[in-house]
Amino acid sequence: MQKTSGRLLSLLSLLQARRDWPGALLAERLDISPRTVRRDVDRLRELGYPIVATKGPDGGYRLDAGTELPPLLFDDEQAVALAVALQIAVTTGAGIEEAAARALNTVRQVMPARLRRRIDTLQVTAVERPAIRPDPRVDSSVLMALSAAVHAREVLRFDYTPASPPGADQDSTETPPRRVQPHHLVTWGGRWYLVAWDLDREDWRTFRADRIAPRTPTGPRFTPRELPGREVAAFVASRFQGSDGSGGWPCRGEVILALPAAVVSQYTRDGVVEELGPDRCRLVLGSWSWPGLAATIGRFDADIEVVGPTELKDAFARLAHRYANAATDAPATPPPIQ
Repeated sequence: MQKTSGRLLSLLSLLQARRDWPGALLAERLDISPRTVRRDVDRLRELGYPIVATKGPDGGYRLDAGTELPPLLFDDEQAVALAVALQIAVTTGAGIEEAAARALNTVRQVMPARLRRRIDTLQVTAVERPAIRPDPRVDSSVLMALSAAVHAREVLRFDYTPASPPGADQDSTETPPRRVQPHHLVTWGGRWYLVAWDLDREDWRTFRADRIAPRTPTGPRFTPRELPGREVAAFVASRFQGSDGSGGWPCRGEVILALPAAVVSQYTRDGVVEELGPDRCRLVLGSWSWPGLAATIGRFDADIEVVGPTELKDAFARLAHRYANAATDAPATPPPIQ
C-alpha cells in the first residue's frame, strides 16, 4: 500500500481526471478501504481542495470550484502542455503576454528539478503569420468585460474609436457612448469583434474590440433578439464577405471544441470562433472537401462536438476508421460517406 503522501497525490490525480467518482471505485483504484478514502478526502479538504460528496446509490466525490486556489497538481504531460501554451500566448492578441510570462515563471519555480530541466529545454519562439497590417492587441480586461456582458445579457455602454485613414484629422467633438445589447464575442481573421444590437441605430452592428472602451456600470438585462440567419458565424461572414475569400468554400461545418476561444483563434484566420466559456468555443470553418475539413479541425487535439452538417460527421467517421487502420496495420476499408 502507498504511503499517505503518495496516496493523497494519487487520489487528487484521479479526482482531476473525471467529474464524479463513486467512493467504492476510488477505493478499488487506490487499493484501500472506503473508510481510508473518506479520511484521505478530509485531509485534502484541510489542504484547501474543495471536494464535495455526491449523493446516490453508491455515493462519491467531486473536485469542485472553490473561493481560493489550492496547490495544483500536474503530471509531466500537463506541465509540458502548460509551458507550450504559455509561451505561445503572445500570438493570441488578447493582451496577456506579460501575465503569461509571469505565470510560466511561477509554474517553473514549483516544479521538481527533473521536470524543470525538461521545461527549460523547451524554448518556443512564437512567429505570427505575415500580414499586410499587424493584428491589433486587445486589453484582456476589455475582453473580460465584453464577455461578462454577453453572458449576463446586460446592456453595455462604451466609447468607440472609429476607423480613420492615416493622417486624417480627428473630430474633437465628444461623441456620446454607444448603447448596445451584446450578443456574441467572436474572432475573425485574427481580430476580436463584438456582435451586438445597437439601441440608438436600431440595427445589428459588429464592433472591433480593440476600439472599445467599456463604461460602467452596465445597463439593465435584456431578452436576446434573434440574430439574422440565426447563426452568428453566417452573420459575421456576411459582414466580411469577400474580405478573405472564405465565403466561397464548398464545404462548411460547425463544431464545438473543448478549448478557449483565444487558443483556437491563433490558428484560425478564415473561420469564425465564438467564445462559449473559459474552456469551450464554437468554430465555423470551411474547406474544399469534408475529409479535409475534418482533418483541419482534428489538429486542435481537443474533444470535438460536431454541430453539423451530417457530411462532416461522416467525414470524421471515415477518418477515424482510416487512422485506426493506420495504427493497427489493418487493411484499409473505410466506409463510404453517405
